[in-house]
Amino acid sequence: MSDHPFPHPASRRQFLLSLGAAGGTLVLNTLPFSRAMAAGAPPAINLGQVLPMTGSAAEFGPYYRDAVALAVNQINTAAKQVFGGPIIANHVTADSSTLPTVGVQAARQMVDTQHTPVIINGWSSGVTVAIATSVTIPSGVLQIGNGTTSPLVTVLPADAKADLLFRTSASDAMQGVVAAQFVNGEIDPDYKFKRVATIYINNPYGQGLSNAFTAAFKKRGGTVLAEVPHPEEVQPTYKSMLSQALKDKPDLLLIVSYPAHTIAICKESRDTFSFTKWQFTDGNASIDIIKEVGAKDMDGLYGTAPGEDTSTQSYKDFAKTYLGTYQRDHFPPFTTCSYDAGMVAGLAMAAVVANGATDASKITGTVLRDQLRNIANPPGEMIDGGDQARITQMLQALKDKKKINYNGVAGPCDFDKNGDVITPVNIWKYTGDKIDTVKMVPAKDIPAE
Repeated sequence: MSDHPFPHPASRRQFLLSLGAAGGTLVLNTLPFSRAMAAGAPPAINLGQVLPMTGSAAEFGPYYRDAVALAVNQINTAAKQVFGGPIIANHVTADSSTLPTVGVQAARQMVDTQHTPVIINGWSSGVTVAIATSVTIPSGVLQIGNGTTSPLVTVLPADAKADLLFRTSASDAMQGVVAAQFVNGEIDPDYKFKRVATIYINNPYGQGLSNAFTAAFKKRGGTVLAEVPHPEEVQPTYKSMLSQALKDKPDLLLIVSYPAHTIAICKESRDTFSFTKWQFTDGNASIDIIKEVGAKDMDGLYGTAPGEDTSTQSYKDFAKTYLGTYQRDHFPPFTTCSYDAGMVAGLAMAAVVANGATDASKITGTVLRDQLRNIANPPGEMIDGGDQARITQMLQALKDKKKINYNGVAGPCDFDKNGDVITPVNIWKYTGDKIDTVKMVPAKDIPAE
């Protein structure tokens, strides 16, 4: 999917941000009113974001960038009114190329040269885990995953004591169960399979979700014939992996991967093996796949993804503002989680400022971390995101020493002891040239396994 080259409003700042991120360089998204800091203005920090502007998930990066930019703009607009100036100096972005090694380099540069105390990152979990273990945790920097779903993140040994890795998207331990329920006919009795194989990207995301699905499906009496990994780097052919996955003639192939890999896998599965009965996951909710594989073969096929309750006011207000501001007609999974990640980072900063901080150099990742659960968890007045007036209300409440409980646009951002949240899981469907959500499974209705 091509991103609009000049999102509305078409500004030099947004254009430079897009060019820089797409080129793999660090970009400072300097907000207009941060250029001239009046005397007595609050301290302001850099907020970093590592995201896929190139590589297998390049389709998604611009959406996540703009969702965080929207949150930053709303936080700073509110801060100007409540505190007398912006509290986020720059939204610093860098390209991960959808690869852990590149993501680590980008994050290292952010920490070392831009001194970012918080980095939003998390598409994919493989990039998230690599950055956490190699950069953010050793450096005392807070990382908030915006599309980080691997179950490994919950129990990551490096974060056991640090408590510096959070996420605004739910664990795939939940998505795996819903995918198994769906395949088993529990959600739609007319959609039921007993013999399944999986092919997955060999990183924490792919392995974690394939394993979660397999465990849940076997518990329901289903048979998983094979779990076949493929490399993170896009391969010239997947024939040997497909041969292994399809050799025992499964009724369904679950593909847990990213768009560029999935395009090649589906084409070879169809053209070489005459097999087109596929089911997908969040990493495949891609318009590019429809374009490249063809709507004829994709139409009517299903996938799952950590989702959001689209009936909430928080979601509706975000969607209206986001789509209107950036002139888009849709957004992919984890766009709402990206906004929530930017928002909780900004609200944590607001809490620090409200508590009397005056020196930005002393606002570290641990200082921000210590406010995350205070602004996002009960007790406190629950206030929805997605709307400028409510963002301003939250900052004013913090200044007035009142407790708030931010209610995200993807769902509650109630961080547990592991930094995890719980959101619904959606079932989606390829329909013509679009991707439609056909059912939302509330978190409370998802069994533990």
